[in-house]
Amino acid sequence: MLLLADEQEDMIDKYLPGGDMFALYDDDLKNDNDLKSVCVVAPIDSDTCELKNIATYPEYQGKGYGRALINFISDFYKNDYKTMLVGTGETPTILSFYESCGFEQSHRVKNFFTDNYDHPMFEGDIQLVDMIYLKKDLTVSPINFA
Repeated sequence: MLLLADEQEDMIDKYLPGGDMFALYDDDLKNDNDLKSVCVVAPIDSDTCELKNIATYPEYQGKGYGRALINFISDFYKNDYKTMLVGTGETPTILSFYESCGFEQSHRVKNFFTDNYDHPMFEGDIQLVDMIYLKKDLTVSPINFA
């Protein structure tokens, strides 16, 4: 399922061993698949962790599962870290989603996708070039839009 958010398996292999994986299940009587979303969070240093990957099955996107998982992990890590980072491509809808979850833009890593992936990466019709990092202060109560 992590390949939904990061399509190159060797990139996932770099952060998966050092991270914590979370899965969100919801009993859906219309569907045999109760798994809706997964994510991986990895430590960066004593004050900062990074949401390395979050994926929701396409048929459940836009239904609040990703937001619920981000709220859960933000609360889960609030006593261990001050800040959570997340990196993504420069896609307006994804940036807007993270901002609505309490993240704010922090910095950019130039040419991340072109330097680290073995093929051009696209989100819809947008080619991903730079990694846009957003940060969230975990010492502040999470915003709950659910």
